[in-house]
Amino acid sequence: MWKYYALLSAFFAALTALFAKVGVRNVNSDLATAIRTTVILALTWGIVLFGNHLHEVRDVGRTTWLFLVLSGAATGLSWLFYFKALQVGDMSRVAPVDKLSVVISIILAFVFLGEAVNLKVVLGALLITAGSIVMLLK
Repeated sequence: MWKYYALLSAFFAALTALFAKVGVRNVNSDLATAIRTTVILALTWGIVLFGNHLHEVRDVGRTTWLFLVLSGAATGLSWLFYFKALQVGDMSRVAPVDKLSVVISIILAFVFLGEAVNLKVVLGALLITAGSIVMLLK
């Protein structure tokens, strides 16, 4: 099932890039990010409320809070830089370079989480890296 969610995530991430590229044409990229974040905030809290999950907030532990806050900060910074890159660069080049996050995630998962890395994972990471390098070349 995770594969379907991952493919849907990739599809919506592509739409995000397209909509963001058009959306940052005539506005400061930081303001555009704040508007986008407000929409995400309303959408996700709406899902929590509609799904009757608000009471579960009490069960979230301190360590979980810490890492979710850190994740949120990293996400916010990622979005700010992504929107700025889209504002000044071509979407067809920015989006693939942004996917270097996949390679960095693989490395971090190996180093900090002890996740196994096999030949298929290494080959995929190398191909993503190569593609990103091609996009970075003028």
